[in-house]
Amino acid sequence: MRKLVVSTFMTLDGVMQAPGGPEEDPTGGFTLGGWSVPYWEDSMSQVMARLMGKPFELLLGRKTYEIFAAYWPFSDEPGAAELNAARKYVATTTLESADWNNTSVLRGDVVPQIAALKEQDGPEIQVHGSSNLIQTLLRNDLVDEFWVMIFPVVVGSGKRLFGDGTVPASFTVRDASTSSTGVLMSTYERAGDISVGSFESAEPTEQELKRRQRLRAEQ
Repeated sequence: MRKLVVSTFMTLDGVMQAPGGPEEDPTGGFTLGGWSVPYWEDSMSQVMARLMGKPFELLLGRKTYEIFAAYWPFSDEPGAAELNAARKYVATTTLESADWNNTSVLRGDVVPQIAALKEQDGPEIQVHGSSNLIQTLLRNDLVDEFWVMIFPVVVGSGKRLFGDGTVPASFTVRDASTSSTGVLMSTYERAGDISVGSFESAEPTEQELKRRQRLRAEQ
């Protein structure tokens, strides 16, 4: 089975909406689009180039697909050739066709279709942006790895990476570095179910027993 990898920019309070500009996604009255731009520097471009410098296929939601399809076919920036050549899938309920090179449209219930794609031979499947699609992937436990850039900014509201319905899971940090502007760049690989424990002693002290009694009395 090949990996499905989610790549995203995220604020310190977990928002992934409109990192690239005010008009990118104003849904819900979001007015702080472009929050990632002041922090961008060369090392971050190098990290993205390294992550995308291996064979991949691309899975996108409709909004992100339209943003990418309007930009990358006409760009000579690093990564453009790889994106334009890659096999692409767009999950949509509205598009009848997709004109960007090598793009297939996924309609209807995309969950079994994406699960089937993961079972096929081929390179890893990357998801960029696509906040609504990511929620579907998280609710159905289809994500194997995250590439996350966490920016040192709090925006207060907006679409969050981990929404309601996310399947609980643990991850292993495979790589982590920090840009000169304070952006934490990390790769997280799925590591199974969550393990839990407790810092409470096996035999609580008299002080701890009194604390518990006080808490029960206050409830």
